[in-house]
Amino acid sequence: ADIFHEVDEEVRRERLQKLWDRYSIYIIALAVLIVAGIGGWRGYQWWLAKQAAAAGAKFEAALTLSEQGKHAEAEADFAKIVAEAPAGYRVLARFRAAAELAQTKPADAVKAYDEISADDSLSQTLQDLAALRAGMLLVDSAPLSEMRKRLDPLAVSGRTFRASAREMLALSAWHNKDSTTARHYIDMLTQDVETPPGARARAEVLSALIAAGSKS
Repeated sequence: ADIFHEVDEEVRRERLQKLWDRYSIYIIALAVLIVAGIGGWRGYQWWLAKQAAAAGAKFEAALTLSEQGKHAEAEADFAKIVAEAPAGYRVLARFRAAAELAQTKPADAVKAYDEISADDSLSQTLQDLAALRAGMLLVDSAPLSEMRKRLDPLAVSGRTFRASAREMLALSAWHNKDSTTARHYIDMLTQDVETPPGARARAEVLSALIAAGSKS
């Protein structure tokens, strides 16, 4: 029995040796590729972290300029971040650049927000936020028809910023002396149980103003 066992072991060793002789170059190459891949991935992660840290520092510097009232310089720096930074910071910088433009060039800011809103690579929430910010810049001047075209899609149930969109639309209708439409959006606000307390309170104030105006 011991002899047969030793023979079996010898046969196994011979077979393994033949397999190694035949495939060793492939096994070694695969091991090298795995090690190189892990090293490359870690190197890529390090590079991404370095890029993010640099973008973060530039973003903070641009924010400081904004806080100092240097809006043109801040807008230029945010625009540079949009062109050069990693994806996350690019989106933030696009919003901040538009906000800086709003301080001095509202029409250009609206255009910038419109471009973000039309960017299908972004989430629906970010697109809606950009559309809402553009609407906020236009609420005192744009005709109601334009405001409805912009914000009605945001005002439907289920959209993240529906309360803000309804509030802007009610305000626009009031500015445009359309009390019926204003009440329509006020009702949408007050009947939605998820309307934030602040928006609900402002809707009630606007409703009171409309009622007072109709009596005068």
